Amino acid sequence: MSTFDLPVPHQLLLGGTWTDAAGKATFVVTDPATETPVAEVAAATEADVAAAVESATRGFGIWRATNAWERSRVLRRTAELIRDRVEQIALVMTTEQGKPLAESRAETLATADQYDWYADEARRIYGRIVDGHGPGSRIFVRHEPKGVVAAFSTWNFPALLASRKIAPALAAGCAVIVVPAQETPLTTLMIVQALLDAGLPGETIQTLTGSATMMSPLLIAAPAVTKVSLTGSVPVGQAIMRAAAESLTEVSLELGGHAPVLVFADADIEAAARLCVGAKFRNAGQVCASPSRFFVQEPAADEFTRHFVAATRDLRIGDGRDPATNVGPLTNARRLSAAEHLVADAEAIGASVAYGGRRPDGFPAGHYYSPTVLTGVPDTATIMVDEPFAPVAPIGTFSTLEDALRKANSTEFGLAGYVFTRDLNTAFAASDGIEAGMVAVNHMAIATAEAPFGGVKKSGFGREGGTEGILDYTHVKYVSVAL
Repeated sequence: MSTFDLPVPHQLLLGGTWTDAAGKATFVVTDPATETPVAEVAAATEADVAAAVESATRGFGIWRATNAWERSRVLRRTAELIRDRVEQIALVMTTEQGKPLAESRAETLATADQYDWYADEARRIYGRIVDGHGPGSRIFVRHEPKGVVAAFSTWNFPALLASRKIAPALAAGCAVIVVPAQETPLTTLMIVQALLDAGLPGETIQTLTGSATMMSPLLIAAPAVTKVSLTGSVPVGQAIMRAAAESLTEVSLELGGHAPVLVFADADIEAAARLCVGAKFRNAGQVCASPSRFFVQEPAADEFTRHFVAATRDLRIGDGRDPATNVGPLTNARRLSAAEHLVADAEAIGASVAYGGRRPDGFPAGHYYSPTVLTGVPDTATIMVDEPFAPVAPIGTFSTLEDALRKANSTEFGLAGYVFTRDLNTAFAASDGIEAGMVAVNHMAIATAEAPFGGVKKSGFGREGGTEGILDYTHVKYVSVAL
């Protein structure tokens, strides 16, 4: 079963071959805009997990022996193929995930950038030579690939998040077992097909679709799996770490965020408001680095709110396949219920709905929720504490820089933060003071292939992107030679 006119993988990739799951088990992928079935996808069993580990172990032996220039060539060709297939990949992504086609195209092109960037980094994994204590000794330090990597990605960016793990791992010489989210497996499988078409040896990458809850303990416990990378929620990250503790498997985690935006009175208030609206409601608010708490210096609060609401009114809700759509449906029913709870909770303790606050009219099916603006939100409201992952924007105020930083750092998250000001001293003081792995000043485009993406506190550890990203997939070997 498939609603697509183009070929889309829907099986497991084991040993270089697309194959049904053991026992022919499957699950159904649903279109969040219509709540209708999209495709039937293989549901991996325990036997399939074991087969993936065995095949990846062989694949690692092949790929680690492949020289860096050849690894670079395969990754570069993958980037080219992804760009060539941008329209097909974007259509599949929008159909299973819900985001507008323009956003799906942008994600697909950003995914190609990951393979382009790591095509270069594959040839630049530098070691060093250190003089020893005497003239007859040399110390060599080099980075070697960790081994078989289990990569778990979530559903909000099904091409990009998986590729932030796959690209650096392959560049380093590792083999990869990819486990995409059940909501959005098809996009990830299309990226994997591009890797195969680019010449990647089949056993170097495996894909397992289905229940990550069943598969993760098996993969983590497998002696051949030496590294686990996860993008997901804090509870899932904690479960992964507990399982990894038993086998002492290395883990890197990107666990989401609750990014503060500090808008100082000297900023270009209208421009800041419009940038914030575009970033906040991208992907219906389902972005881990999304600006999600807006704090405006008191003299500028009314002006900012006025422009923010006006820009939100201009957004058009609809099916992501409609070119006029700015905001598509939420990806699943859980997120829709969560959005309704966040608004009801904030209203119950004194917040006001300046715009939205309900499901939009005219959509008998689909997980749609109106882009919503809240004002006067108490600091104790759920939306100010928990990661919202919804198209709901709370606006608050601050008086001084110290007050702003206290509010910005009041959650357990520390992924991203944003600052708007014309004053250079304020820009540095605020960016230094925000407890986050990433801070953007006067813009929102914080995620890019050439820069390290990751957080602090309960947003996780490890970095994806930049020169730092490849190092998470290597270990350091030191060799001492007496001449």
